[in-house]
Amino acid sequence: MPRQITSAFGKLGAAIREFTVAQRTLALIGLAVLVLVAVTLSTWMAKPSYSPLYTGLAATDASAIVEQLDAEGVPYELADGGSSVMVPQGDVYRMRLATAAAGLPGASEGGYSLLDEMGMSSSEFQQDVTYKRAMEGELAKTIGAVQGVRAASVQLALPEQTVFVDEKQDPTASVFVELGNGSSLSDDQVQSIVHLVSASIEGMATTDVAVIDSTGTVLSAVGGTAGTSGGSNKQTMAYEDRVASSIQGMLEPIVGIGNAVVSVTAELDFDQTQRTSEEFAYPEEIPALNESTTTEAYEGTGGGGAGVLGPDNIAVPENGDGAGSYENESATRNNALNKVTEVVQTAPGTVRRQSVSVAISQEAGAALNMNDVQAMVAAAAGIDAARGDVVTVNRLQFSNASADAAQVALADARAAAEAERQSELIRTGVIAGAALLGLIIIAILAARARKEKRLEREALDIGDLNAIEAGPSVTALALEAVEEAEEALALEAPVEKDADQVEAERKRADVGALVDDEPDQVAQMLRAWMEPGVRS
Repeated sequence: MPRQITSAFGKLGAAIREFTVAQRTLALIGLAVLVLVAVTLSTWMAKPSYSPLYTGLAATDASAIVEQLDAEGVPYELADGGSSVMVPQGDVYRMRLATAAAGLPGASEGGYSLLDEMGMSSSEFQQDVTYKRAMEGELAKTIGAVQGVRAASVQLALPEQTVFVDEKQDPTASVFVELGNGSSLSDDQVQSIVHLVSASIEGMATTDVAVIDSTGTVLSAVGGTAGTSGGSNKQTMAYEDRVASSIQGMLEPIVGIGNAVVSVTAELDFDQTQRTSEEFAYPEEIPALNESTTTEAYEGTGGGGAGVLGPDNIAVPENGDGAGSYENESATRNNALNKVTEVVQTAPGTVRRQSVSVAISQEAGAALNMNDVQAMVAAAAGIDAARGDVVTVNRLQFSNASADAAQVALADARAAAEAERQSELIRTGVIAGAALLGLIIIAILAARARKEKRLEREALDIGDLNAIEAGPSVTALALEAVEEAEEALALEAPVEKDADQVEAERKRADVGALVDDEPDQVAQMLRAWMEPGVRS
């Protein structure tokens, strides 16, 4: 082994031997951390990068693909609940070709791909059913992409298009969603699914879509009636909160904050109705479309034998000459009619009835006229007596028990927080003091160890040379020898670096390393040189 490497290891060993127990412990911990980091980094770098082979697989297809990968000896990982298969990035395209050659994935996911498999000899019934299945598959895949939905199934009821019926039925749809563990759909998500399905089918209204989850809860029913967690309750609560906030904001500047309590109960009408009315009017100023008049007139004498039948059908002769006249006039007029057809569709969410109750503190409302306050509240809430709305405003004595309890609880919370802060400060001070004391002790022990080592080295370096009177110390002689060797090598070295200069530098380094590593040997050599007849 080269002398430079041996010297470096010797210096490292000498430095380690000078460490205290605490320094050695820290050094071992640091070395262990470096080894752990190196092992972790090497493991991470050696792990292959995985990429998706297939995503959105059915359970049967995922199982068949995993068996194919096991047979090929390719490592894999499953993700997204087993519907996605991950393989090393370098094997993605190769395994896609291999699985495609094996006919995988084989399960059809529906959608418009079903139309590609139809033949030219398909009947009209087959075409209609396949188109409906394709629409259901596309809608199911789209709904399955909604956050929180694990799987979805769509069933469409499309009425047959025919000209032999007077009334056409509207199409309907039912959506079944399977949610992930711990997931739930908000009202906005349910409405988005309803609008997505209704907008995808021609002639389908949003009220013709039913949404049901895997627990059997009706999220949206046909006709617009939602379940217990539907949008009707949310809209009612939003209306009540809005009206109560409006009344509260009006009363607080008058009676002060906390001196008025407002409660609003509303009943909203979520029935969607449609009314069609037709009105016919005959304006006098509009001329008739067409008009015709027919007149008949007749004058003459009748037969003398004519008369009126009497009893037993015996004719009774009339007296007179039988002369008479006849006139008939008829008119036909087609007037222009003004026809007005009105279609009124009532949107759901109108207020059917509401009740407002206001309680004002006795002290704050002592100088107020309750009739005026009630009129203001009725105007702010939009009270309509015709539909049965009710508003009540009363002065009441408010209880201060809750406020006092809140003040006491707040004071206790402040005291507890202050005590916790004080204890935290004390704990932090004790920890900091202990850490500082430990650092001081370690520094004192390290200084003492360095001092003892220095005294030991000085005693070892000087040895028995103290007996030489007026003579130089061993350390000075060693330094002088090193300097003389360096000067001699420097004088002999040429200006340009060649093999001799490199050799001189190496010798200089060896001499310096020998003085640092073997002080006893250098001291013995110097003692030998100082003897008479040895050093000239």
